[in-house]
Amino acid sequence: MATLNRPKALNALTLDMCVEFDAQLAAWAEDGAVRALLVEGAGERAFCAGGDVRAIWEAGRSGDRLTADFFRAEYSLNRRIKTCPKPYIAIMDGITMGGGVGVSVHGSHRVVTERTVFAMPETGIGLFPDVGGSYVLPRLPGALGMYLALTGSRLKAADCLYAGIGTHFVDSAELPALANALAEADWAADDSGSIADEVIDRFAGDPGAPSLAAHREAIDRCFSADFIERILAALEAEGDDWAGRTLETLNRCSPTSLKVACEALRRGAALDFDAAMVMEYRLSQAFMARHDFYEGVRAVVIEKDNAPAWDPARLEDVTQDLVEAHFAPLGPRDLAFE
Repeated sequence: MATLNRPKALNALTLDMCVEFDAQLAAWAEDGAVRALLVEGAGERAFCAGGDVRAIWEAGRSGDRLTADFFRAEYSLNRRIKTCPKPYIAIMDGITMGGGVGVSVHGSHRVVTERTVFAMPETGIGLFPDVGGSYVLPRLPGALGMYLALTGSRLKAADCLYAGIGTHFVDSAELPALANALAEADWAADDSGSIADEVIDRFAGDPGAPSLAAHREAIDRCFSADFIERILAALEAEGDDWAGRTLETLNRCSPTSLKVACEALRRGAALDFDAAMVMEYRLSQAFMARHDFYEGVRAVVIEKDNAPAWDPARLEDVTQDLVEAHFAPLGPRDLAFE
């Protein structure tokens, strides 16, 4: 079992955590005595609230290599999870956002609880939905992925199951018993890979009705477009309270992030996982070299005035050339997997 153990920081990932976790997963994958992996967050508030954006923000302002090294290590860890040959059981109890999505959603088993709060909120801090978001989100049902990528909408357990983000719902009070049952299971008989499902199913419950279902048709109508301008126009045409609230949310986001995220999901839908991660690394480094990430983190995380001054400030000023520049190859600095 692995525990993300920074409860005071909501288990946010650091570079050292990514490197150590990646190495441990590699070792466990080769260890015949290890039949399954259980991953949880310390404390009751969060599985993992994301990457340590404050540290990355500080590094970028000082020219430190962390802005490159962190994303390289994090994305390598995401790939390790995606390619794990054994059941990878993520207990998404509490806040699961950003980098926390990357260490859960690529696993084979994703357990949500009544305390789960899932989101990809990157467009609100001048970044983009990364950690494999460009691969996973376009593959969700309908236009849910684009909706989640652009709005950063927060999902509870029922909606996580509805969207295919979670695989099982288990009440948080049952988690210790679930862990014990997994530890005591007869994994030697797991020739079909079904033991994890059998054990988790014994504890699985009903999280209730998903709230997304009420807006699913509108989400699919509005967010099926590849370009943010068309999405905004479709929302305006809807004209109801939900569409109005969604427009307000999008209008607070970084215009550059919105346009790049749309393009990343459009491209990611046609890429395999490794290619999507190479693309995301290029995007991460482009954002590290531009204004909006530093302004977004300042406004939301550091000073918390929630009043970022984006540059460009208007969607119409984010040119296609600027969008394309985010996807440019990095040459010898490109991400490469072993």
